[in-house]
Amino acid sequence: MSRNKIELQVLSLTYSQEQAGAYALLLGEVDGPRKLPVIIGSAEAQAILLEIRGITSPRPLTYQLFASTLEALGVRLLRILIYRAENGLFYSYLYLQSDHSIIRIDSRTSDAVVMAMHLHCPILIYEDVLDAEKMELDAETLETESGTTNSQDDRAETISRMEEALKEAIEAEEYEKAANLRDMINQFKESNHQD
Repeated sequence: MSRNKIELQVLSLTYSQEQAGAYALLLGEVDGPRKLPVIIGSAEAQAILLEIRGITSPRPLTYQLFASTLEALGVRLLRILIYRAENGLFYSYLYLQSDHSIIRIDSRTSDAVVMAMHLHCPILIYEDVLDAEKMELDAETLETESGTTNSQDDRAETISRMEEALKEAIEAEEYEKAANLRDMINQFKESNHQD
């Protein structure tokens, strides 16, 4: 049985009001009205926010290391596919091309999305999954949602969380991690001033 696939794009990232320490990633149908909310953790949200903002970390983060490894091995990420949803959890595959073969790897959706953003490949979902999990947004709600990534409160919250992680790294004497966090905070602050 052939299932239709729909391409999605990242619309916004907001702090989740329902779950403490979680974020809501809003994906939207390319050239269509359907929206898909995905709840993700703070580490994944930070990686996605760096990609949204175009901020490069001074040292590779895990997804950047994985992308560099794929490139070094001559493997290309073709697409990601959200293939299932169950009890609020989404399941995804990475489709990799190596020579003349295609390899499918199971992935958390948040990791798959950040890889797709970093490597500029399509984010796909089966249409029946999108129809089952979509949320309806009117034009006014959509305007509010699309602006939340840039709100001062969200920026302040992100910087605050990064500064807390920096403090914890220093206390644990993880100085390389602390230096990376410091540089990321500075880049994030600079990008905020340029907006």
